[in-house]
Amino acid sequence: MLLINNAFATTVMALLTPSALAFAPTRQIASTTLNAQNSIISYQSSPLTHAPISARSAILSKRTSLFAQAAADSVPAPTSNDSCDVLVLGSGPAARSIATLLASPSSNGSFDILLADTNYDRRWAANYGVWQDEWQSILQLYSSFKQPLGASCVDRLWEVTDCFFGGSFDIPVESRMRLDRPYCRVDRDALRRQLSPKDEIEVKNDGDGNANYRVIRSNHISKATAVNIYSPAGSMVHDDSGSTVLLQSKDGDVTQVRAKLIVDCTGHESRIVLKDDRVKSIPPGFQIAYGVLAKVDESNIPDSDYAGPYYKEAMTLFDYRTDHFPEGSNELSKAEKAPTFMYAMPLDGNRIFFEETSLVARPAVSFQECKERYLTRMEHLGITITEIEEEEFCYIPMGGPLPAADQRVVGFGGAAAMVHPSTGYHLCRAMMASGSAAEAIRKELANDNFNPDRAAASAYNAIWSPTNIAQRNFAVFGGEFLMKQNVEGLRGFFDGFFKLPLELWGGFLAGWPGLPNNENHETWWARLKFGLSFVSKLPPQVALDMLVSIATYSITEGVPLPQSVSPLLGLPDGYEYKEKSAAVGDVAAKSEAMKMIMESKVEEVVPVAFEQKEV
Repeated sequence: MLLINNAFATTVMALLTPSALAFAPTRQIASTTLNAQNSIISYQSSPLTHAPISARSAILSKRTSLFAQAAADSVPAPTSNDSCDVLVLGSGPAARSIATLLASPSSNGSFDILLADTNYDRRWAANYGVWQDEWQSILQLYSSFKQPLGASCVDRLWEVTDCFFGGSFDIPVESRMRLDRPYCRVDRDALRRQLSPKDEIEVKNDGDGNANYRVIRSNHISKATAVNIYSPAGSMVHDDSGSTVLLQSKDGDVTQVRAKLIVDCTGHESRIVLKDDRVKSIPPGFQIAYGVLAKVDESNIPDSDYAGPYYKEAMTLFDYRTDHFPEGSNELSKAEKAPTFMYAMPLDGNRIFFEETSLVARPAVSFQECKERYLTRMEHLGITITEIEEEEFCYIPMGGPLPAADQRVVGFGGAAAMVHPSTGYHLCRAMMASGSAAEAIRKELANDNFNPDRAAASAYNAIWSPTNIAQRNFAVFGGEFLMKQNVEGLRGFFDGFFKLPLELWGGFLAGWPGLPNNENHETWWARLKFGLSFVSKLPPQVALDMLVSIATYSITEGVPLPQSVSPLLGLPDGYEYKEKSAAVGDVAAKSEAMKMIMESKVEEVVPVAFEQKEV
């Protein structure tokens, strides 16, 4: 790089010699200033004369500045090369899921999948809870790809799930709502190993990995500035047969990778997947949670089957009570206006995962606020923490715009806004979607006339079909309604929600094709029936608020919500591939002109517009 920049500086100086500035002979040669990395920073002219700058001098100066900026933004030279069918960026659950299925034995080893992330070896931080029937559907999907997930991926099963909504609408504070639906805790380490190649597993965990993709510990260096345009120039380039991208390791080594398709799983705030600005969309809300995996003191508890009010053979999904705050206190006022709930997973012995959670808010509730409320709740419930094994800081954007159409880079997981807009559930949605997305991509890769634009569109349409977008729009309204509720409204909302038949509330929480009970929400009629049934279960003031909110939201936000519950407005636009029509103009008119020109005794030059061009 030093030689390149010095050579470039020499070229600049040569351009600015007196002979080059013949039209400004009274001015001295411009000086070039370089920084420590030999990048040209500025160009300064001598102030000794006030002679006017010639047009040629001004043009040369402008050109020099442009070249200098290009030099400053130049990409690093690659030190190695690689190629693959699909490049997957990221190494979280979404990335490893789709990479695993793309490279699964069901493809007979037909495709070369490369996964790239400098943090590939980092342990997953989040604790994942899933409904047992949803996890069973994931196991079935992966088995169908000949990529079975072992039983070790679940380390705790609760046969029932508890909720506490007392304190409003004549519900006693101590009242417990028990849901007859089993809940699981995913062993994140076991799942991570299952979704990894055997030769990329840490020695202490060797033997569990059975994925067939390759790994490179590097990240892309690009940022999208427009659809399919990236900075720095040359860091990611698309053409009619694929893409070329530069990946950089933590040591600075740069690998140039040639791929037919790129799938970005780098998260909610991707730098290379742009959001759709063609349609009106609401900014995302944010789920914030502070959690601890802790050991509790059981030396003086009356019943070892409980930790405070939390039954150890049940997973506590919601505890929205606020009786742990003093009456009239500022803390109570804040908790009522910006509610949080306790989520508790009793594990083995006296180990319990507690998490104080703000379901969805905009702006986000602070982590410190969640931590302080957790501590206050524990003290009030008489739960003494003797040891903290882990702390978790959960940050999940929910809702927001979908990816822009016509992008070559396929967003997946958080990068494609796949998080449930009302609940924050994501793991099962991403793992289920990896099946349909992988099938769509593999079908395109097997096409003898591979078209990367069509492949990207097919993948996006497999993720966000018009039907799935309509269902999401319905859930986005749900998230917006939840954000405006105080703690009383949320207690009433969820008390009514879980009084619905399991098939209805379970389908809403799933919200993704292929997951159990989702068929009860996939059509406009199903969603309308759900909505009418739900309103009938709500306390009158919450029901009235919901009806007013539906009307207000439909007026302010337009089509999405009415479209999701009515056949009259059709379906949202999807991502179906539309072949670009060639700009050939009026062939008959141009042919006629050509014939007349050839016959003319006056005109001899054929205008460019009339020349025959290859289409």
